[in-house]
Amino acid sequence: MMDIYRHKSEFKLLVFVIALLIGGVSLYYTDTLVKKLVEREKEQIELYASALRFTLDPENNEPLTFIFDEIIKSNQHIPVILTDHEGNIITYKNIDIPPGVSPERKERILQRELEIMKQEHSPIIVEYEVGAPTHNKIYYRNSDLIYQLRWYPYAQLSVIAIFGFLTYLAFSYSRKAEQNRIWVGLAKETAHQLGTPISSLMAWVELLKHDDQFKGHEVLGELEKDIKRLQIITERFSNIGSKPIFKPENPYEVVKEIIDYLRPRISPKVEMEVINYTLKDTRVLMNRHLFQWVIENLCKNAVDAMNGVGKIEIKLKVTANHKKTIIDVSDTGKGIPKSKFKKIFTPGYTTKKRGWGLGLTLAKRIVENYHKGRIFVKASEIDKGTKFRIILPNQQTEGIEDYELINKKNPLRKIVEAWENNTSLSEKD
Repeated sequence: MMDIYRHKSEFKLLVFVIALLIGGVSLYYTDTLVKKLVEREKEQIELYASALRFTLDPENNEPLTFIFDEIIKSNQHIPVILTDHEGNIITYKNIDIPPGVSPERKERILQRELEIMKQEHSPIIVEYEVGAPTHNKIYYRNSDLIYQLRWYPYAQLSVIAIFGFLTYLAFSYSRKAEQNRIWVGLAKETAHQLGTPISSLMAWVELLKHDDQFKGHEVLGELEKDIKRLQIITERFSNIGSKPIFKPENPYEVVKEIIDYLRPRISPKVEMEVINYTLKDTRVLMNRHLFQWVIENLCKNAVDAMNGVGKIEIKLKVTANHKKTIIDVSDTGKGIPKSKFKKIFTPGYTTKKRGWGLGLTLAKRIVENYHKGRIFVKASEIDKGTKFRIILPNQQTEGIEDYELINKKNPLRKIVEAWENNTSLSEKD
């Protein structure tokens, strides 16, 4: 059985081809049916005209009751107008005329119908005598059945399209719900499994503190650091598996804290720099531990992309109306092809020999699902580097209004210009 998730592109193409095939067959069949009905109705009108000729023949003395009842009156569906040779309307049949209308309005309705009939079919001539100067004309148009059949395939295709769209939404929702359940289940189980050994380690550390052999030993300090780190990781997974707690945070302080932690723990050949253009009172409603996980994942990916040698630069700024904070994480690594910009956030996608390919997927989930922001590849050049951009909504602080950073009188103008032009500020600025 074909794995739909793994071969979703081929599956979508197959569905599209089948839909086109169904539509083409439906159109062909309906068009053939319509042509046959048009011919049948034309034959019926010819029969109607022959009966009328027979009725108007003064030399015909045969009883006309049967012909009149069975042929002329039998037309209950095809709109017909009978005119004289000058185009004056003599009578009509199967045309809806509202009751109680004035003669003038009735004439306008019939004339409008007559124009429609002239465009659809050539009239049938009814001569009293061969070569006579006077004759009648029978005009007609297709019955409502023809119009219904003509538009039927379009209605059918519309229904199929709507059904297909709803099916796609249902499929996507079901897949997303299933992924969410997997994420939550794995996260809760991971947090649960980590809890027991961490508690045990904490107890062992407390025991070692009271042992004269280890009093003041530096290993206890390092163990406490590792236990604290494990507690943070456990809290991250716990937040993923449940509703995380958010509070207003200064984004620069949150980013700086995790960078200060990472700097001594990665390759000494990787330079890490944080450049802050935000304001002191900028606040983002966030979960500190989860968001630091995002920055950590981006930085670790950057280190791998640079093979442990290069520079990671993180810039923070606010938008002109102070409603959003923008965080750019840039590296000098091998870059990402443009065709992979979206695919790298897909679960399981990785270019490394080791790893599950979940780092960027987790980052996207944390930023977009939990923090209601956006994360994407802003720019990338092969063998030159990549820039990821994170956009987060700010918590509006009382008294903060639109800053209009582009205003020349604004003291932050030079900061923004330096940001956009990727230049440094002078000491005077």
